[in-house]
Amino acid sequence: MADYYDRYKQFIINGKNKPVPFIRIKSKPSDKKVIYKVGQSRLDKISQEYYGTPYFGWLILQANPDVGGLEWDINDGRVLTVPYPLVASLQQYKQSVDDYYFYYGKSDEDLKDPNGTTSY
Repeated sequence: MADYYDRYKQFIINGKNKPVPFIRIKSKPSDKKVIYKVGQSRLDKISQEYYGTPYFGWLILQANPDVGGLEWDINDGRVLTVPYPLVASLQQYKQSVDDYYFYYGKSDEDLKDPNGTTSY
């Protein structure tokens, strides 16, 4: 079973919570497909089935941006992509976040420590 991955810790800069950017998980040949059934399916259950832990429903949503950001907006019978395997998908997510910061940067205001000095 995979340990819990705290995807929010990389968005806490000098004790300040920063907005989480949208990161799409690009599909891979190893990804799985599942048919979502309203009233039966839940992202935590799908995560448990494919990853052995219920904590990665958010990752499934990242791979299916056209369904929106809320599970209850998923239409009945919708085919969802399940990023697979988990570790490779988490690495892809982490790299995408790193790329986001590389391209868009972090403002100097975000990088100031409590003493007001910029730490790079």
